[in-house]
Amino acid sequence: MDFSGTTVALDGLGVENGFDVLLEGIRLASADGIGLRVFGPASSIDVSGLDRVEVIDTVDQITNDDDPVPSVRSREDASIVRAVADVAAGNSEAVVSLGSTGATMAAATFGLKRSRGVKRPALAAQVPLPGRTTLFLDVGANLDVRAQHLVQFAWLGASFSKSVMGVEHPQVGLLSVGEEAGKGKEEVVEANQALSGATEFEFIGNVEGRDLPAGSADVIVTDGFTGNVVLKALEGTVKTVVGAISDAARKNPLSAAGGLMLKPALGGLRKDLHPDTTGGAILLGLRKTAVVGHGSSGPEGVANAIRVAARAARVDAPGLTEEMLHRVGANRGAIDSGTDV
Repeated sequence: MDFSGTTVALDGLGVENGFDVLLEGIRLASADGIGLRVFGPASSIDVSGLDRVEVIDTVDQITNDDDPVPSVRSREDASIVRAVADVAAGNSEAVVSLGSTGATMAAATFGLKRSRGVKRPALAAQVPLPGRTTLFLDVGANLDVRAQHLVQFAWLGASFSKSVMGVEHPQVGLLSVGEEAGKGKEEVVEANQALSGATEFEFIGNVEGRDLPAGSADVIVTDGFTGNVVLKALEGTVKTVVGAISDAARKNPLSAAGGLMLKPALGGLRKDLHPDTTGGAILLGLRKTAVVGHGSSGPEGVANAIRVAARAARVDAPGLTEEMLHRVGANRGAIDSGTDV
């Protein structure tokens, strides 16, 4: 994709592996033609020689130890607050942060505003699975949800899947404890009923936890608590399984020979499912693009978080999502239900 003319505001504080990693990620993204406005300490981030990259000197950081909402409201000079304000002012098209997830979500929600009719923005992660990349949401923005929120998450996910991931007619599943439409918590059962008439995507009904590793749908919807636990369990399982296979392959000469044959495949699997490959999660349901990257990212993870944001901004994913929601009346239930709590 041609990124010329696309500029991303980057929170330059929060990368756990230091400014050298951050800078290398910036270099990789810049090489793709992405413009960057980096909010961080100018003395530590030397971008000289990089085209369309500038550092706006910023030293205040909202960390995981801070209460995100009051911190965002009171600390206008914090890096994430300034980066979001840059997008709101029209200087950048999207924001990326690899710092505090809570602060990023709060700052983005306050500063970029929700799309018309959206009650709860959702944090969506792209998970590379065998056969397809699945968009999994919510993965942490909303711990408690109602049926109307799950319905909106489905439409938000389907729209992103179509506009950014290129899936023409996404298959959408609802995570539950059984495949039957009547299985699961009350809000899941209600959401299943509401989604059964969808025509803009294929609602395949409930999916169970065992279906996730097989990539059973393009979009899988759940609440933020369940989604966060499941996502981390998947990441940990892959790491453990690949490690166990590698250990077994070194136990004796015969195993070592087999291990050499498996090494390329295992290396590819490890790379495909590594968090750096997708870069981070995108906050759907806002008027502009916001991406939450992994604090432990390496250079490629930093670059991929920036690329995801630039790609979404380039195709105007927020605008396409809002258009889709209103064209099909997908958010009618949320609007008719009154004030969200």
